Amino acid sequence: MGKPTGFLEIDRKLAPKRAVSERVNDYKEIEILNSTADTEAQASRCMDCGTPFCHNGCPLGNVIPEFNDAVYEQNWKYAYDILSTTNNFPEFTGRICPAPCESSCVLGINKPAVAIELIEKSIIEKAYAEGWVIPFVPKVRTDKKIAIIGSGPAGLAAAAQLNKAGHFVTVYERADQIGGLLRYGIPDFKLDKSVVTRRVEIMKQEGIIFVTNSNVGTADKLANLTNDFDAVLVATGSTTPRVILAKGNDALGIYPAMEFLSQQNKRNASINLEVNHKGEKYHNTNIYAEGKHVVIIGGGDTGSDCVGTSNRHRAASITQIEVMPKPPVDRASNTPWPNWPNMLRTSTSHDEGVERLWSISLQEFIKNDRGELEALLIGDIVYNMKDGKIEQEVINSRKIPCDLALVAAGFIHTDHDSLFDQLISVGVKSDERGNLVANSSYQSDNEKVFIAGDARRGQSLVVWAISEGREAARNIDLYLMGKTSLEGKSVSSFDVLAK
Repeated sequence: MGKPTGFLEIDRKLAPKRAVSERVNDYKEIEILNSTADTEAQASRCMDCGTPFCHNGCPLGNVIPEFNDAVYEQNWKYAYDILSTTNNFPEFTGRICPAPCESSCVLGINKPAVAIELIEKSIIEKAYAEGWVIPFVPKVRTDKKIAIIGSGPAGLAAAAQLNKAGHFVTVYERADQIGGLLRYGIPDFKLDKSVVTRRVEIMKQEGIIFVTNSNVGTADKLANLTNDFDAVLVATGSTTPRVILAKGNDALGIYPAMEFLSQQNKRNASINLEVNHKGEKYHNTNIYAEGKHVVIIGGGDTGSDCVGTSNRHRAASITQIEVMPKPPVDRASNTPWPNWPNMLRTSTSHDEGVERLWSISLQEFIKNDRGELEALLIGDIVYNMKDGKIEQEVINSRKIPCDLALVAAGFIHTDHDSLFDQLISVGVKSDERGNLVANSSYQSDNEKVFIAGDARRGQSLVVWAISEGREAARNIDLYLMGKTSLEGKSVSSFDVLAK
């Protein structure tokens, strides 16, 4: 512990952000990297707790107190070595992870938590700047070949780990670019796509093969993969959007949020808008918010991303509606430390301008005589106690203008497409939620087929996807070789420091 009194002397300070008046005119990243001195000061706030609950809060099991201490001691290379042992892509998690580690920080009991995510991002960007991030090319190769279907964070993490073990890895992606929703889901102002490309180029140099525009469910049959490869990992994500079953939901002007977001990512990259993030044709190749009354249905991160993008489009008005009640400003008593807190979260996109409404029932999409959306009929949800039971009632029904509705109500399961059908036909099972089933070793009932990420666990966080990919890779290596040297989540501080 470098500075025992750091948490008493120094306040939490996050990275500065570009002014709203500037950033709404472009799609560049909002956050400005902290100075080295400021990050070292933030790292000094870590108390090096006897029981570091941040480990448990992080799905990757990042060895957080140790890399914090290394940063405070100005030993940035050592901090990078520690961080990269458990996290393949700190440049992703340092930008878009909601940081469950910080919610579990012991300091957070009565003071603002350590700025772990900021420190993580600072470490990896320092590593790139200093040339420490170099391709890992195995000195010895096995004769085993693995196919990975899906190039999101789970697929990429598994590819990196399996290549590290010396296997030959080929990643198949149905879209025209590698990255999954990192590429075609997260806005550039949160995750610049050069960050994704930078990592993919390193992975190519490591010997990993990437195949784009490859829908395994059609042109490349799954049977070919199971015959030609020693193992197949399915990491296709959970990308089937929830549909709002209100009256009038066939109106023109209602779109899944991900189509709206992926189109803007493609515009930024000057990529043709013929097909979406799934390699399918868009419902409309010009979903644009300029001059429109936009209503975003859903109060989560995807909805927030739609707010930021709509602001950059110069929407006439932006409203975000959420069916759940407004959370408290501070941590709710029913989610005490170290649990993930139920509390109000205001993103940088919200700061740019939006009207947020909670406890809202969407009763009808109202369309004109041409079938075009022109308004929403909404009402307020109130809860009453009757005969000892809580009942829900909708009051104050009213119309709000809306000619572009973006559905950001989450994803229900992995896509039930031709690949899904083929997987079922070769013995892979699905569960009651519609996701693919694997055992605790990530192995399906077809022993050659493994499942990881959102395709297995349902919609979740980027850090969970990376964790799933790493754990699946470890189990695939064990299945193929009978033993494995790949690190698992249970890696301890002692194991890391001993390397």
